[in-house]
Amino acid sequence: MTPTTSRFETNQLLSHLSRAESLWLEHDLERVELAAGTVIHANGTALRHVYFPGSATVSLVSSLADGASAEVAVVGCEGVVGVCAFMGDACALCDAVVQRPGHAWRMSTSAVLHHTRRSPDFMQQLLGYTQALFTHMAQATACNRHHALDQQLCRWLLHHLDLQEGTEMKITQERIAGLLGVRREGVTFAALKLQKAGLINYRRGHISIQDRKGLEALSCECYGVVRKAYDRLSCARSPTRRLPLVPDMGLATAVVYRQPMAA
Repeated sequence: MTPTTSRFETNQLLSHLSRAESLWLEHDLERVELAAGTVIHANGTALRHVYFPGSATVSLVSSLADGASAEVAVVGCEGVVGVCAFMGDACALCDAVVQRPGHAWRMSTSAVLHHTRRSPDFMQQLLGYTQALFTHMAQATACNRHHALDQQLCRWLLHHLDLQEGTEMKITQERIAGLLGVRREGVTFAALKLQKAGLINYRRGHISIQDRKGLEALSCECYGVVRKAYDRLSCARSPTRRLPLVPDMGLATAVVYRQPMAA
């Protein structure tokens, strides 16, 4: 399979398909703009489309009957939102909420099923990403249960930072608290701790990352576990271009997920 530069290059999964495969998919993909806060699909609802984010990022959120919720993963330009559509069930397992506005490529569920049955290459790309996503979801669940809130906040910031350009984030403490499933006061205390350590600069609704390496050092092991899963996926897509690893942490520091790898 030879990756090809195409109009889908902002999504890594699509951009690493062969030219012939890209042509097969082209007529069933449409570019859409996603606004922050948009609910792409809700838990238990039928999936009408899957989304391949470009500049947008999407939080996968598990919600309870009492209104409590927590983010279990975040999807950006490395993957696809709506994996249940090609995993044998057309119903969503969680809410998918746009966290960072931007564009994505949308395909109907019926078209996804058609192309996965037609093309082993396309299906393999989707399954490879799904494996990394499941690692992300499992590790986030364990992290939310067992690790300190400041470690969780570091992990959350790093995951979202990986899926955007630059070091600035527009998000409130209240929103972060909702995604982590904790009280806002806890996030305020944790953010103040990171700011005093010189790792971030926070003002109302805006976070600026000052020291990424410091965040990685303070974060729990969960960030590294999830990062490795996505790094393996990137290496599998481009086996001739491997990413350098930090020897003692196993973290790939050269990944910029917004930029598709060259052929």
